[in-house]
Amino acid sequence: MERLAMAALGAWRDNPTRKPLVLRGVRQCGKTWLLREFANRYFPQQVYLNFEKEPGLAGLFADDLDPRRIVRDLSILRGQRVDPGDTLIIMDEVQACPVALMSLKYFCEDAPEFFVAAAGSLLGLAEHGEVGFPVGKVDFVDLGPLTFQEFLLATDDAMLAEYIATLMPGDRVSSPLAAKAESLLRQYLIVGGMPEPVASWLADHDLERVETIQQAILDSYALDMVKHAGAAVLPKLMAVWRSIPRQLAKENQKFIFSQVIGGARAKDLEDALEWLVAAGIVVKVARVSQPACPLPAFADDRYFKLYLADVGLLRRLAELPAAALLQPSGSRDFFTGALVGNYVLAQLLATVSKTVFFWRSDNTAEVDFLVQVGQDVVPLEVKSGDNAASKSLAEYVKRFAPRHALKLTMKPTVNGHLPLWAAWNIPQYLASCGSLVASTS
Repeated sequence: MERLAMAALGAWRDNPTRKPLVLRGVRQCGKTWLLREFANRYFPQQVYLNFEKEPGLAGLFADDLDPRRIVRDLSILRGQRVDPGDTLIIMDEVQACPVALMSLKYFCEDAPEFFVAAAGSLLGLAEHGEVGFPVGKVDFVDLGPLTFQEFLLATDDAMLAEYIATLMPGDRVSSPLAAKAESLLRQYLIVGGMPEPVASWLADHDLERVETIQQAILDSYALDMVKHAGAAVLPKLMAVWRSIPRQLAKENQKFIFSQVIGGARAKDLEDALEWLVAAGIVVKVARVSQPACPLPAFADDRYFKLYLADVGLLRRLAELPAAALLQPSGSRDFFTGALVGNYVLAQLLATVSKTVFFWRSDNTAEVDFLVQVGQDVVPLEVKSGDNAASKSLAEYVKRFAPRHALKLTMKPTVNGHLPLWAAWNIPQYLASCGSLVASTS
């Protein structure tokens, strides 16, 4: 599968002022594969270390953190000379060896000629905090599940992806192309973007096998909770995790602590919530009542929604049958709207901004997502069907007169709104728009 993060890794390799690299991402999103494929493409040779599979490798860092001594011992251990310009040293599951993570500081300061790339789960890296982490001494690349664009590339629909990237205001997509794109999007909503379920789907289109893999990933997340969370927080952690589909099934989707455990308040569960956010398993989308730049400064962290990092895993966690996503738009149930919202959020996080918000007025008007693009705050309304009417977006436009406002629907026209299957292309679309506000009917 082609991952667009490969371009960021190539740019890191070519940067003369590069630092050691840390590739971050939720578990099982493809970090190991990406680094090894990167090494295959860009380097004559690679040296691979996995600190979970070979815990004895920690002994390489036990006596001191002199990078040249470490490289010497590593060369002897692997029987492979590590040449600075020709070898990529990969430290995988680096969170399992804190001293190896700390050694990146000294590779940066004392041996910058070596190419060193580390991969680790967001949870494991976050646990180090400011203690033992080489702050300011590493470069970062973030990796998430495959976007819908990457899914199209994986399904050999690169020409469709290229076409979507060219969409301009006023374009109308022909009905056969729109039907093809919608069909592929429905597949993506079922399978999601985690590489292993995608690979399985592409191999034989066996939904039962896909769901078995998705459940295994969810189970591995639960095992991480057992392994890393303390006994005091674990029951709360599992309760928050299991409540997410219920919370998203509500009409306003606001996360309510008392619906996790009867009578619970924020102070009772916020440690469990922040654990899940730090692990990258869930995404917190906070409310903004006064949209202004910079958006984070105006966020109300007490009023928020919780989504999963991957739409396919949310579908599996919610036990939503795949058949519900294969029916005509008008017959879908309410939860499908939440699923489509989760899909759009993942595209925004991957292509527009690392932080996404939503807007809600003091009464009932609500816009699904707000993102900051340059100095612009862009509202986005998401519709799971082809009904483009939006009173909430109309109210937002009336109040704040944004330069850009977009709706995402299943309609194949492109004029102030985009088809849902083009959500990954929002930055390029906005760049081509000038000043454009969506029609609200």
